[in-house]
Amino acid sequence: MQSFRTELELVNHSTKALVEKDIIDLDKKIREFRDGKTHEEKFRSLRLARGVYGQRQQGVQMIRIKLPFGKVSTKQLRKIAAISDEYSNGNLHLTTRQDIQIHHVSLDKTPELWAKLEQEDITLREACGNTVRNVTASAEAGIDPNEPFDVSEYANAVFSYFLRKPFGQELGRKIKIAFSNNELDTAFSFIHDFGFIPKLNENNQKGFKVLIGGGLGAQPFLAQTAYEFLPENKLIPFIEASIRVFDRYGERVSRHKARIKYLIGKIGVAEFLNLIKEEEKAILNKTFEIENRNERVIPKLKTILPNELPFVYSNEFKKWLDTNTFKQKQSGYFGVYVKVQLGNISSDKTRALTNIIDKYANSEDTRITINQGFLLKFVTVEELPFLFDELNKINLANPGFDSVADITACPGTDTCNLAISNSTNISVELEKVITQEFPDLVYNRDIKIKISGCMNSCGQHGLAQIGFHGSSFKVGNNVVPALQVLLGGGVLGNGEGKISEKVIKVASKRAPDVLRKLFIDFEENSAESEYFNSYYNRKGKDYFYQLLKPIGDNTNLTENEYYDWGSTEKFKTEIGVGECAGVIIDLVQTLFFEAEEKLSWSAEAFANKQYGDSIYYSYAAFIHAAKGLLLNDGKHVNTHHTLINDFDKYFVESGLLKLESTFKELVLQINKNEPSEKFAENYFEEAKLFVEKIKLYREKTKKTIQQDVTQEA
Repeated sequence: MQSFRTELELVNHSTKALVEKDIIDLDKKIREFRDGKTHEEKFRSLRLARGVYGQRQQGVQMIRIKLPFGKVSTKQLRKIAAISDEYSNGNLHLTTRQDIQIHHVSLDKTPELWAKLEQEDITLREACGNTVRNVTASAEAGIDPNEPFDVSEYANAVFSYFLRKPFGQELGRKIKIAFSNNELDTAFSFIHDFGFIPKLNENNQKGFKVLIGGGLGAQPFLAQTAYEFLPENKLIPFIEASIRVFDRYGERVSRHKARIKYLIGKIGVAEFLNLIKEEEKAILNKTFEIENRNERVIPKLKTILPNELPFVYSNEFKKWLDTNTFKQKQSGYFGVYVKVQLGNISSDKTRALTNIIDKYANSEDTRITINQGFLLKFVTVEELPFLFDELNKINLANPGFDSVADITACPGTDTCNLAISNSTNISVELEKVITQEFPDLVYNRDIKIKISGCMNSCGQHGLAQIGFHGSSFKVGNNVVPALQVLLGGGVLGNGEGKISEKVIKVASKRAPDVLRKLFIDFEENSAESEYFNSYYNRKGKDYFYQLLKPIGDNTNLTENEYYDWGSTEKFKTEIGVGECAGVIIDLVQTLFFEAEEKLSWSAEAFANKQYGDSIYYSYAAFIHAAKGLLLNDGKHVNTHHTLINDFDKYFVESGLLKLESTFKELVLQINKNEPSEKFAENYFEEAKLFVEKIKLYREKTKKTIQQDVTQEA
């Protein structure tokens, strides 16, 4: 066996080299997939971890562009708009996770597209898949008068630290992280795997309240408190240890039970924190200091304004000021919200917006908001009329940002494989009901309306005061597009929230009637200044079921109600077209190939003196090889933890495979040792020896089986 040192090659240490390697690797894997050399499931995992997501429409992909905490410069926005023109359909979609998506992209063009985005420091890496997803944060972070301190740099540090980390590449399911900038919890910490709220302790030291195990989806969980105060320099070590624990103990067979919320629900917060403590020795950084440079932000230089004020309608301008602007904590400046209907904006309008931002706001730091709009920063009071006038000319000065009239919705059946019924066209119709029939509600920020195309809650219907998700029901031989109505969800503050309750299912075409009924009833029967959720709690779920029951009556459906919003064809439920099929290959052999690949990555990481990464790649090699042998014998395991125990049971204790120790003792050296150079080297040698032993064992058993078959013949 060659030694570890002889395996090392000269590696370019720069970030640019890592990016180039990513892109070249994606291109290579696409060609291998097209040639049937890479299994479909393995290719899907690799592709998703690089922001390439299969669409409902056959042969094209959705590309998710990862923008940490929604921060984007005008230069980057122009680049994304140009990419959409060249590779997509000239449209951008702003998401509830502060990403930008473009659709209808050819798979073969994705490496080229990615390379062009990287010219402006924009990544696709880990925007999808079972990885650490985009880190979100309150858009107002850094300029909010009510924040204890700016969380932007902390969100950015978490994004940067965990990008490409080996323990975050092949998790059982995705990890979502959010930072709210104050106790109002505008980033919804309570529905995330990890949520953080800034705190100052009695000594005025910075830290965070830590929430863990939250999530929406078909089975929503409210996050639980892990720490009331975690010092700021313990933030990244805590997240790293948590992800490593999740990687080892999290479910891997049943996808619907694989989020971290199920693991914490199963073992409890206390045991989860105990496992984190066991992992602390293996972490390279026991503390991690984050410099908050944004606290010293310098406002942009101002342009000279025209002598004459633009002519604006006073009522329209005042309504916009009241609903779309606020005073920053930096004296003399305003934050300005831009409402983007359903987060959909054309590339041409995006370019026009960037030109306006360059004139009147901070061109280096625009934020995509969690409700699919934009926040512009550092606008002076003198500039507000000019800014309004120019936004109005491109139809981006609509009032009512984050109000009842600002509906959040996922793309639904427009592009998503999982969507059941339309969520975009219905949202437009509901906004019409509000603006035309209840115009004063543009001032109401108490009620939020959120819509998803299915129960998975990409549109966050599970935390809305009024939520809808796509569904269907049968009437005779016909299928009717439907919406499940949910009520009473929302943010309570300081990491607490309420999940909305399912009340009734109605035909999709009747959703406007649902809204009218709810608003009229609330207007007529609520107490003065009573919030919607207070009214809902006081009246109770059954009251609202009885209120909406006539609308849910399916005995009097009209022909029009068998057609979904925006469709000219009669509705039928269908799963979107799957992705290109690869040929059936040897899954066991694929796992062995992956084990060898992880060993090569371990060597590269060691060459870069990234000993912690090297160790984790060696750990992955152990796991992939052991899983391959278990699968070869028809044994399936659902976590790394059970895999380790089962390997000992079936192969070591039975005497089929001789090791100097148990497999558990061998592989779990990972959390018993400091991530030193010496341990990284020794651990690699042991992993390599183990992989070779496993391959020899399989070859030997295959030959024995072949001989037995020959003798029987």
